[in-house]
Amino acid sequence: MGAPRILIADDQPDVLEALRLLLKPEGFQTEQANSPSAALDLIETRDFDGAIIDLNYARDTTSGAEGLDLLSALQTRDSLLPVIVMTAWGSVDIAVEAMRRGARDFIQKPWENARVLAIVKTQVELGRALRTARKLEAEDRVLRAVDRPVFIAESPAMKQVLRIIGDVGPSDANILITGEPGTGKEVVAQTIHAVSQRSNRRLVAVNAGGLSEGVFESELFGHVRGAFTDAKADRIGRFELADGGTLFLDEIANISGTQQARLLRVLQTGELERVGSSRTIKVDVRVLSATNAELGAEVAAGRFRADLLYRLNAIEIHLPPLRERREDIPALASFFLSNYAVKYRKQVSSFDSAAMRAMLEHDWPGNVRELQHAIERAVLLAQSDKIQAADFGLRGARTPQRLEELSLEQVEALLIRKAMARYEGNVSKAANALGLSRSALYRRLDRYGIA
Repeated sequence: MGAPRILIADDQPDVLEALRLLLKPEGFQTEQANSPSAALDLIETRDFDGAIIDLNYARDTTSGAEGLDLLSALQTRDSLLPVIVMTAWGSVDIAVEAMRRGARDFIQKPWENARVLAIVKTQVELGRALRTARKLEAEDRVLRAVDRPVFIAESPAMKQVLRIIGDVGPSDANILITGEPGTGKEVVAQTIHAVSQRSNRRLVAVNAGGLSEGVFESELFGHVRGAFTDAKADRIGRFELADGGTLFLDEIANISGTQQARLLRVLQTGELERVGSSRTIKVDVRVLSATNAELGAEVAAGRFRADLLYRLNAIEIHLPPLRERREDIPALASFFLSNYAVKYRKQVSSFDSAAMRAMLEHDWPGNVRELQHAIERAVLLAQSDKIQAADFGLRGARTPQRLEELSLEQVEALLIRKAMARYEGNVSKAANALGLSRSALYRRLDRYGIA
């Protein structure tokens, strides 16, 4: 996890320096702030494992109000950050108040070095353990789901998607899944359903954008016998089939304005009528939808209803293209290889180094779906127990670089430099593309000396 980073906030330079010198030999990195505002600026750009803050600053040297306000602000920004307060002998009662407000421990000035080190080490260890537990708790809801689809997340971007699924999957919130074609939107929908409270009921999927005007209502809401020429029997629509469960509407951006209005009414009321019937049917359905379009732009252009978008995207999950999550390629490739080797009864078990390089270097415009098809083709054409680069038949593949000669840190630095160049130094955009928080990217820029 790297060296622990500690934020130290005090308006006395000698205190800041003394704590830095005390903590450095014990393997702690420190960042110093001489005011509450400077401390808050630092926590916006760095991840910290702990904070040591004074309770009194230049503006008010006795009441501790500034320190207490800083404590609250730090907890608002990071509720898991262990905060240790410092106080003089005469203001222990203020430290007690800080403990009541959530500080983990307090240090009296002048301090005993051994006590300071013991407190900091203990609180950092407990804080890291708590963060790990929270993360695993969310991910386990996904990873332990019964009969869940295969969800491969080795890259930071997809681990973030996994975390969001773990957080929102058990709720009943409608979720919009966005991303380029072939990125795995249906797999995400299946995973959300698998970890939800509705997992023992049906997940019903329909390509909403592929339904013509004439059959849209019949497919989604059903019809009764005689409702139209070919209605020879009653038909249950997809909403009724999904009652108590989940309905996945793919290609939602492609439905017409009339279809949008009909869908909106059902989402607003939870009620529908089959075509040709006046009987109202109530349904309890969680709706997951997906699109490769930018619905905000579609709304601005007048092609998609804003009120329908609000109903569909209580939460939005964006899937990055495969070219921006290359860390997932080896695991995805191995999964597809294993499946197709069994399906086609081929004795193929691995990829040679050139084949792996070719996969890692290809841009995969068709994303995971293209990778899947390429591996299916390679399995069929393989002449040995190892897939060769030529077996893929990739067009427009770039000349492979020898990534296997680089360390993991060198590869990470390379990807970060490319992202920063692509977005012309915009940290927010580069962080989003890399699947990192801004603070995490700032930390890596500092580590690799990237300007």
